[in-house]
Amino acid sequence: MQASNQTSELTSQEWHSLSEQEIANLLESSEESGLNSDLVNERLKEFGPNELTGKKAQPLWLKFLLQFNQPLILILLVAGAVEAFLEEWTNAWVIWGVTIINAIIGFLQEWKAEGAIAALSKAVTTEATLIRDGNKQRISSTELVPGDLVLLNSGDKVPADLRLIQVRNLQIDESGLTGESVPVEKNSAVVDTETALAERINMAYAGGLVTFGQARGFVIATGNNTETGKISQLIDQRTNLTTPLTRKFNKFSKVWMILVLGLGALTVAVAFHNYYQASGEVQESIARALEAAIALIVSAIPEGLPAVVTVTLAVGVNRMARRHAIVRKLPAVETLGGATVICSDKTGTLTENQMTVQEIHAGGQKYYVTGQGYAPEGEISINDSPVDFQQNPILLECLRAGLLCNDSHIEEKEGNLVVVGDPTEGALIVAANKAGLTQDAIAEELPKLDVIPFESEFQYMATLHDTPDGPTIYVKGSVESLLKRCTQIFDSQGEVIPLDADALHEEVEIMAEQGLRVLAFGKKSVSSGRKNIDRPDIDEGLIFMGLQGMIDPPRPEAIAAVAACQNAGIQVKMITGDHATTAAVIAKRMGMEKNGRVQAFTGTQIGEMDDQTLANNLEDSVVFARVAPEQKLRLVEALQARGEIVAMTGDGVNDAPALKQADVGIAMGGSGTEVAKESADIILTDDNFASIEAAVEEGRTVYSNLVKAISFILPVNLGESMTVLLSV
Repeated sequence: MQASNQTSELTSQEWHSLSEQEIANLLESSEESGLNSDLVNERLKEFGPNELTGKKAQPLWLKFLLQFNQPLILILLVAGAVEAFLEEWTNAWVIWGVTIINAIIGFLQEWKAEGAIAALSKAVTTEATLIRDGNKQRISSTELVPGDLVLLNSGDKVPADLRLIQVRNLQIDESGLTGESVPVEKNSAVVDTETALAERINMAYAGGLVTFGQARGFVIATGNNTETGKISQLIDQRTNLTTPLTRKFNKFSKVWMILVLGLGALTVAVAFHNYYQASGEVQESIARALEAAIALIVSAIPEGLPAVVTVTLAVGVNRMARRHAIVRKLPAVETLGGATVICSDKTGTLTENQMTVQEIHAGGQKYYVTGQGYAPEGEISINDSPVDFQQNPILLECLRAGLLCNDSHIEEKEGNLVVVGDPTEGALIVAANKAGLTQDAIAEELPKLDVIPFESEFQYMATLHDTPDGPTIYVKGSVESLLKRCTQIFDSQGEVIPLDADALHEEVEIMAEQGLRVLAFGKKSVSSGRKNIDRPDIDEGLIFMGLQGMIDPPRPEAIAAVAACQNAGIQVKMITGDHATTAAVIAKRMGMEKNGRVQAFTGTQIGEMDDQTLANNLEDSVVFARVAPEQKLRLVEALQARGEIVAMTGDGVNDAPALKQADVGIAMGGSGTEVAKESADIILTDDNFASIEAAVEEGRTVYSNLVKAISFILPVNLGESMTVLLSV
C-alpha cells in the first residue's frame, strides 16, 4: 500500500513548478550524490525498466481470420460454398481466391502498421551518464529510475523526463515532441503550474537532443510515464478507424445482402408455388425452388468487385508514387481523394524549414533580402534597388558581425545545403554570403581571440577579434539585452550618434508583427593588446549597429497548392507547435485567411474549451499554435465528429496519435521520425505540401474510376439475377 502511494505521488507532480529542494525531498535524492543503490533497486521493481510497453498484440492467426469479417467478403465466401455445392469448382476457387488475396493484403498492411510502438521504443533507448552514491556512472537508459541524477552534454539524447537543476548554455532540440522549429534554450528557474508543455524551460523530455551546453537534472518520469510514453499510450489506445471507402463498402454490402436474400426468398416462394401446382410433389418442388434461388444469389453477388477495387487502387498507388507520395494502405488512396479538411504541420511542410533573413535595419535604413533557404542566391536591396555596399558601410559591418558571432557553418549533404548548428546562425551566414562575405575570409582577416558563449541568462554572445583598428568586441543577442548596454548608434555613414531606444523598439515591434525573429548587433573597441574578454567588458559602452529579422519562409509551391485545395472545396488548417504570431503570419502569407482574417488559437485556449465550444470555433479557425499531442488528437476527433474527412500531416513523435486517428495520416519521408512514418497511411518523399495536393488529385481520379467500375459491374449482376427471377 505504501509503495502504491509513493508511485502515485511521484507520477502526479507538477515538477516544473517546484523548487530544486522540494524535488530532491520528494524523490529522496541529492543534488550532489544522487540516489543510493538500495532505493534504486526498490524503484526499479516498483516502476519497471525505462522503456515503452504497448498492449498485448493479437495473435497473427486471429489477425488473418479477422480480415474475412466483412459483409461483402462473407457473401463471397457463401457464394463460393454455393458454387462448390453445385460442383462448379472452377467458379468456387476463383471466388475463394479473390477473398484470400484481399485478406492477405489487409493482413500485411495491418502487421506493418504495428511497428509504431516499436519505433517509439527505439526513440528513447540510449545510454545515460548519471551520479549514484556520489559516483559518476554510464549505464543503459533502461536502468534509470525516478530520482536519478542525470548529466547532459552536447550531442546527448535525453534518456528520460528530467527536471533540470543546474544548467549551462543548454539548448535542446524538442521538435519531435513539441513541434518547436528551433532548439529551445533551457534554465532551471521555476515556472507556473499552468505553463504549456513547449514552454516549460526547466524540463528536458525523453527523446530530445542536446544541441549545445551542459546540464544536470533529476529523473521525474520513466517509461510509459514520460511525455513520449503518454504519446505511445495514445497511439496504442487508438482503434484502427475504417476509411470512408471501407465504410461505404460495408454499407453497400449490407444493403446488397438484404436485397439478394430478399430476392432469393421471393424466388423460393414463387418457384415452389409454380412447381407444386404443376407437379403436386412437395419434396421435388422444394429442391427445384432452392436450385433457382441459389442460381439467383450467385448471379447477384458481384464476386469481381473486390478484385476490381484492388486493381484500381493499386494503379492509383503507382501514379501517386510518381508524384512523391508513397501509399502504405490501399484504401487511403480513395480516402485522400474524398478529404474535406487537411490539417497541416507548418515547419518543413508549408515552409522551407530553413531560417532566412528577410529584413535588415542598419544605419537608419531598412534593407530587404531576397532568396530563400541556405543557398547564397538572392540580393540585398534598398528602395527596390540593389545596394552599393561601399556607400552603406554599417550594413556591411552588421552582416560581418553576424558571421563573427557564430558557432555554426553550412555544408552540403546528399546534394542539399544544411546548417550544422543553430538554424538562426545559418540564416546570418547566408545573409552575409549575399553581400560577398564568407566565413573563411573573415576568419583570416579578423582572427578570433576570445569568445563569451551564449547563455539564456544574459541573452547574448560576444567575440573578441584582432582588427586593423585594434581589438574589437562584436556582440549578437536579443534586442533587450543589447539596448540596455548601448547609448550610441551608427548612422548610415558610420558616424556615432545618440541612440533613440523608443524608435528602435517601434521598429522591432513592426518586425515582430510580420512574424520575424529579430536579433540585434553591437560592437566595442577595447585597449590594445587585449587577448580575452569577460562579461563586465560587455556591460556598457557598446555601439548599436543594427537588426536582422528572419523567418522560416513559406514554400512558393505550397502557396499554390493551398489555393488549389481551397478552390477544390478542401479546408486547410495549420496545427503547429510554433508561436501563434509566427504561425498566423505564415498562414496569412499562404492565403489561408477565412472571412478575410486569420483566426488563431493556442493550446492553452484549446485546453480551456469544452467540446461544444471547440466544435463551434473549428469552422472559422485556420491556425492552432503551441498545441500538445493530445490536443492535436482532440482537434482531429472534433473535426471527424462534425462529419469531416480529415487528412493530417506530421513528422514528429508528437504527431503520431493524430496521424493514426485521422482518416488518412500523411508523414514526411525526409524529416519525419520513424514513429510518424509507421503511424501514417501515406508518406511524402519530398516533405512538400504541394505533393499532398497532387495526391488528392490522384485520389479523386481513383474515386471516379471506382464509380465507373461499380456502375458497370452492378447492373450486369442485377440483370442476371432478374433474368433468373423472371424465368421462374
